[in-house]
Order: sequence, then structure tokens, then C-alpha cells
Amino acid sequence: MHLIDLRSDTVTKPTPAMREAMARAEVGDDVYSEDPTVNRLEALAAEMLGLEAGLFMPSGSMTNQVALMLHLKRGQEVIAPRGAHIYEYEPGSLAVLSGGTIRIVDAPYGVPDPEAVRAAIHTSIHQAPTGLISLENTHNYAGGTVVPLEAQRAIQQVAQEAQLPIHLDGARFFNAVTALRTTPIELARGFRTVSICLSKGLGAPVGSILLMPQGYRAEAWRYRKLLGGGMRQAGVLAAAGIIALTEGPRQLERDHQMARTLAEGMLRLHLGVDMQAVQTNMVYAQIPQAPDFALRLRELGVLINPMSANRVRLVTHRDLRDEDIPLALDRIEQALQLA
Repeated sequence: MHLIDLRSDTVTKPTPAMREAMARAEVGDDVYSEDPTVNRLEALAAEMLGLEAGLFMPSGSMTNQVALMLHLKRGQEVIAPRGAHIYEYEPGSLAVLSGGTIRIVDAPYGVPDPEAVRAAIHTSIHQAPTGLISLENTHNYAGGTVVPLEAQRAIQQVAQEAQLPIHLDGARFFNAVTALRTTPIELARGFRTVSICLSKGLGAPVGSILLMPQGYRAEAWRYRKLLGGGMRQAGVLAAAGIIALTEGPRQLERDHQMARTLAEGMLRLHLGVDMQAVQTNMVYAQIPQAPDFALRLRELGVLINPMSANRVRLVTHRDLRDEDIPLALDRIEQALQLA
């Protein structure tokens, strides 16, 4: 049986070009900043996003947490949208590493109201002071939704008026660039730090990059080492990352279209899909007893993630064949009939 894996866009395998580049990569000791391939990757990412410096790390959780460590003092708060990855899926790292806390603001479809962000800023001696504002684009928990540029600019203006830094969790940054039909520089503009993942929609096997001002890099480098992120001859991974950055974004429009087709098909099967939230490569659906449904579907050769008792997530990616979406819909219909 042909297996269709819709759990995440992290399940992709390195392309033949990536494997060849990894085998041929020029390497050195990156803990000494002597790996030329890592250095090229960091410089490329910084140039693409219009920031001064980059730092390659094993994961997006690490890049996000290093950013929080750069910005926050102990006891400070970061303001983040409801469902933010730094709150939901980076298991308490903020409290452990930065000694900070988080203040959540409502964010319909992943987009906070700028005035709600303004109202959440604290300066009183009786409250944890605000040290940072964080956005997520695309917003995973909201459905892979996109924060429009005008909303981003308005929140950045709030941060500027409050003299607060602002961080972007851009795990699927290039999905947002594609959906907004903008450029990486425009989407990154106005953020003090930006985290991007190479191992999600872009298809690299491992790695994320934190982009930042040059003056932050030495401290970020030290925090990466503190967290165990010194990877030595990491050029074998960075070589795949370079291909992911240069070739990966052009594949994302196809991923988005596949998600739209999948969502429309699930809607025809009377599954609870909010089409307004289907903006990039994710489809969330409401279904009773979601874990049981996911198990039935696994037996039929389709892997999905139950996100709660009554919610599932399906993610499209570059390794899917064109015929996999209609085939997955056929198997989803079979799974529903087995309930």
C-alpha cells in the first residue's frame, strides 16, 4: 500500500541535489566559525531577508529560545498571539531559559489586533514588565494562516512607540512570503530578530537560522553553545540548507494548492473545515474522536496528526505526488464509513 504522510512538512526527504551537496560539502569546525558552508548559508539567509547576520542552529525551537534569551530579562513578559508556538510547543523553555513569562493576546486567524497588543503592554511596578512582542507567520495553530503586511506594520508601530523589540517566529516564513506575494525582505522588515526553519516547507533535513543585527550575534553564539547547539562540522547540513533556501520557495505554491484541493474535498465529505483558515499548506478539521479517526486512517495508509480530542491537522509538502490528494480523500471517505 502506498503510504501518504500528511502529518507535517517536516517528513520530507532530502532531494538528490541535497544529498550530493551534503556529500561534497566543504567543512570546518563551526564552533570556531570555521565551517565555510555554514558561513555561506548564514550570509545567504541574511542577504535574502535584509538583516545583518545569521546563526545556524539545529531547530526552530532553539532559534526562538535564543531570540527570547537575547531580548528578555528575568521576570519580563513576551506578548504573543494565542496559540503561539513559543507557548504551546516549546515545552516551557521560556520559563527555564529566560526566566520570563508570556502574555497571550487573542489572535483570530493568527492576527492580533494592534490595540490589544498595546493594551497588553505592562510598565507598572506591580506587574511583570513587557520586554518583547512576538508574532508568528505563518501561524501554525490557527491553521497555517498568514499575518497580512498591514497588520504586521501596525503591530510593529505599537512596538516602536513602546520602545520594545519585536521577534518573528517565521518557521514557515517562505510560505507566508508566497501567500502574500511579497518578498522576504518586505516580510522581515521591522523585526529585530527573525527565526526561519529550513526543515519544514523548504525540505532540508535539519536546521533553522536566527537572523539578527550584527551586534547581537556574539551573544546569540554563546547562547547556542550553552544550549548544546555547537554542531562542529555542520557544513554537511548547511549544504542542504543552501539548496532549501535557493530552490525550496518555488515549490510552495504547489503545496498551497494541494492543501486547498484537500480542504475542498474534505468539506464535500461534511468534515468541519474552515476554508478561511486554509491559506497555506495546512488543513485543520473538526471531527469527533479525532485520535480514533487518525488510527483508522493510518490502517488505510494515510498519516495525519490528531491535535486534540476533536481536531486533526493535515499538511501538504513537496514529497507528495499529484495523485496523492485524491487518493487521500478516497481513504478519508473510507475511514469515515468505518466509524
